[in-house]
Amino acid sequence: MTSYRTSIGTSDRDRIRLLGHDLTEDLMGSVAFSDLAFWLVTLRRPTPGEGRLFNAVLVALADHGFTPTVLAARLTLHSAPESVQGAMAAGLLGGGSRFLGVTEDVAAFLGGGLAAAGPGADLDAVARTLVGDRAAAGLPVPGLGHPVHKENDPRTPVLHRIAEEEGVSGSHLALLAAIERLHPQILGKQLPTNGAGVCGAALADLGIPANLVRGVALVARSAGLLGHIAEEMRDPLGRRLYDAVDRDAEYIEPTARLQEDA
Repeated sequence: MTSYRTSIGTSDRDRIRLLGHDLTEDLMGSVAFSDLAFWLVTLRRPTPGEGRLFNAVLVALADHGFTPTVLAARLTLHSAPESVQGAMAAGLLGGGSRFLGVTEDVAAFLGGGLAAAGPGADLDAVARTLVGDRAAAGLPVPGLGHPVHKENDPRTPVLHRIAEEEGVSGSHLALLAAIERLHPQILGKQLPTNGAGVCGAALADLGIPANLVRGVALVARSAGLLGHIAEEMRDPLGRRLYDAVDRDAEYIEPTARLQEDA
């Protein structure tokens, strides 16, 4: 018979197995959800220090107010109140290069720089090269800048501190710190290191592959979205948002719009 391999989980009539353990006997009531999420991705249990940093990342990314992803979830729930899953999906689908996807971008950006430089490289030199190359190309530096926290993102120092306290701060966080310290000399301006970027660096140091980092951010934001959906059910604002935009809609003849665009 054909077999389909998995190291995650299986079930039969009497038992559920997950990651090589009996779900009910070994895991339920004994393993924190954040530790389980780490374990499912990496196929190894986190150390206590890794677990603390990973949990801090999840908390840091859970919510950031009325972001576009949250508004999408609330408006979807207003449109389809019977579909919690639709509202959740709408919010998650908006996780991209401006919101949440920054975690992945930073992990890949730092990882690429470290790989190109090789082991034992001078991180200050790597930072100068990375920032200089982005500046020369007219591109923003992943992890720098925030639309709300113009001077300092309050999450950034806390994540660095937890990583240091637990002895799990690695080369990605160190390189991001070097970029934070040196970029004003190259860009001619001071930008804050955003929390999402630090989360991406922290996850990379924890061994999460860059192409899975955004998935971790989405797991975190799922909790925040569910909170907003619950609040939308208790105290709706989706209809108000819709009404506000609809009432202020202004029709413009297509020919006039084409002339404006030209």
